[in-house]
Amino acid sequence: MGNAGDENPDRSRAVAPAAAKQDLSGIGTAFTSPMLGALLSRIFNWSRSGIGPRLLAAVLLFSSIVTLTLTALQLYLDYDREVGVIATRLEEIGRSTTDSLGESLWNLDQNQLKLQLDGILRLPGMRAAEVREIADRPNPIRVAVGGRSSRSVVTRDYPLTTTAQGAVRTIGVLHVEATLSDVYQQLLNRALVILASQAAKTFVVSLFIIYVVHILVTRHLVAIAEFVSRYSLARPTPPLQLERRPSYDPDELDKVVDAFNAMCVNLGHAYGELREANANLERDLKIRRRAEEDARASEQRFRDYAETASDWFWETGPDHRFTYISDRVSAFGMDKAMIGKRRTDAAFDRDAEQEKWRAHMAMLDRHEPFRKFEYRGRDAAGRLHHFSVSGQPIFAEDGRFMGYRGSATDLTAQHETEERLRQSQKMDAIGQLTGGVAHDFNNVLTVITGTIEIIREGLADQPELAAIAQLIDDAASRGAEITSQLLTFARRQPLEPREIDVNALVVETAKLLRPILGEHVEIVTRLADDAWPAMADPSQLSSAIVNLAVNARDAMPDGGRLTLETANRELEGTGDSDAGSYVMVAVADAGHGIPADVRDRVFEPFFTTKGVGRGTGLGLSMVYGFVKQTGGTVAIESEEGRGTVVRLFLPRSAGEAAVRTAPVQAPAPARGRETILVVEDDPLVQGYVIAQLGSLGYRTLTAGDGASALALVDQGASFDLLFTDIIMPGGMNGRELAEAVRLRRPGVRVLYTSGYTDNAIVHEGHLDPGVALLRKPYRKADLSQKIREMFAADGSL
Repeated sequence: MGNAGDENPDRSRAVAPAAAKQDLSGIGTAFTSPMLGALLSRIFNWSRSGIGPRLLAAVLLFSSIVTLTLTALQLYLDYDREVGVIATRLEEIGRSTTDSLGESLWNLDQNQLKLQLDGILRLPGMRAAEVREIADRPNPIRVAVGGRSSRSVVTRDYPLTTTAQGAVRTIGVLHVEATLSDVYQQLLNRALVILASQAAKTFVVSLFIIYVVHILVTRHLVAIAEFVSRYSLARPTPPLQLERRPSYDPDELDKVVDAFNAMCVNLGHAYGELREANANLERDLKIRRRAEEDARASEQRFRDYAETASDWFWETGPDHRFTYISDRVSAFGMDKAMIGKRRTDAAFDRDAEQEKWRAHMAMLDRHEPFRKFEYRGRDAAGRLHHFSVSGQPIFAEDGRFMGYRGSATDLTAQHETEERLRQSQKMDAIGQLTGGVAHDFNNVLTVITGTIEIIREGLADQPELAAIAQLIDDAASRGAEITSQLLTFARRQPLEPREIDVNALVVETAKLLRPILGEHVEIVTRLADDAWPAMADPSQLSSAIVNLAVNARDAMPDGGRLTLETANRELEGTGDSDAGSYVMVAVADAGHGIPADVRDRVFEPFFTTKGVGRGTGLGLSMVYGFVKQTGGTVAIESEEGRGTVVRLFLPRSAGEAAVRTAPVQAPAPARGRETILVVEDDPLVQGYVIAQLGSLGYRTLTAGDGASALALVDQGASFDLLFTDIIMPGGMNGRELAEAVRLRRPGVRVLYTSGYTDNAIVHEGHLDPGVALLRKPYRKADLSQKIREMFAADGSL
């Protein structure tokens, strides 16, 4: 309270403009009531029906905006003046009453204070007055008259002072409030009067303007519109005349009427000319329509021929660049991206057969027709195709060369068929050759391997001679391996396929590869967890993986990574394989890759890029032959500098899970006392077998061919096992001999042997069910084990 005396007596505590704005906004609210909104909506809809209503609406709207703006400005000026009067009155109260109020407050005369405040309240516009004592004692004096408010008021606070001992002392505060309600009421009444008078004046003026515009303009516009809407070129109406008093000078409407009448005359003349032109045009259109129909029929006929033909058609310009290629080209994997290019741009053999292309381009430059020009190119996917094209030069009427038009044929399927036929013929020839060589060579190897075993046992106490015998044995084994590879490539090797766990076989083979490949080659396996069981010969599959790994090692002389991968694949039927489910085994390396010009020859027998003495050329051919004989297919991908991937696709087994077999240790040669009928046409092999069987304790009967063996049977010879070669002279092979013997002695045991089975006991590369075979060349332990298996089997054939 002590700080109250420091306030500026001229500073107001509250000002009323905010309240004034609130009351003035109430005026605007009255003009935006729902009733006014509906009225404005009806006026707006009516204003869209013509120029007059729109003009009226525009005048009313503009006048209303001007009126409201001027009224608001006038009201603001009046408000400012009235507020100024009230502020002046409050200042006068402060100057005239503070001294007497201060004296009454000093004397603590509350009655006198109330009388003085009542006098202030009787002044115009005063609402409340209050005197508050500023003192440090309890219950200071507070006298108030009137009712205080927080809205629409102007307030002033004046300090009350007294002089004591020569010093001015503040003893209280006078608070005065003046109301603005009367001001707002006066402003509202004044606004209503102004708006009402202005609205009436604006409405009357607008109606007058609409009437004048209608008389002078709009009714004539309606007449012009009706004239134009009824005008007909076929039956022209009289010239347009407006119903109006003649003016001294023609105005704009007269010019419009004259222009309309002149336009009607011109339209009449033009209409006659147009009818004549239409008649001529209709006649020309009939002729043109007939020509277009003939052209469409001809074009459709050509399109039908082009799209149903086995070939596709093309056209080139004078620069020999394609300008047209029929849609039929998409059926062969090609697209129309060749338009704008030359045939040489897509040729694959352009650099390899430069002379052929040079002669062809010279013929094109001479504008001569050509037929069946063959070349190799690639389709949109990069696949190689063989094409045959024929073309006819095109000349304009003036003799200018326009380009070529011709057809193209895709000979890829024909070339692939011919290549498969040549490959099949080559395979058959190799098969016949390898079969004959293998039969004789394996007979010789059988004697050599068996004999060398005997010699090596006899030279056990002579290390130098035993080493030479070992060399001979190793050479014989190498020869047997080469013979087996030849038979595998020629698909003459009898397979014993069974259901195998491919992942397990790959893991076991990888263990064998580590010492073979060396430490500089890293072996990585990526095995599918859900790999299907495959139907294949496990030993042949393992040999195939080893061969591929050795080739990969040779392709990485500085070391690298070898990846073994398995996966399940669904293949569509192709010329090399049937559609179905396959188990993929992939061998990938990071070596130098295979050049494109030799990639198609890698599976040929005896083909190698390793140089003389570094390979037989049978590794990949053996892999190819084994997979094809198994019923699968082989795919190779290679790029120079980026490595090679060989994928083997083996038929999926119908079983749920493959059986994992552990390696079997070779047992020591077992002995016996049974009698064996040996049928062998080669005297050397026959003598070797008799000697080996005798050393094992068996008794033997011998025959050189099937007829001699049957003669022994018919004579009543007693034996426990028929051991017969498959390929024999005399018109009877081993299978036929066994069937003849079974007719005489049902249930007899039969063991076949051969270095080349032909088709006697092997069909589709697999041994016939229930057939026991001992492949040549074989050793004494192999012979002993196989014979004991025959005698040990229950229900043997």
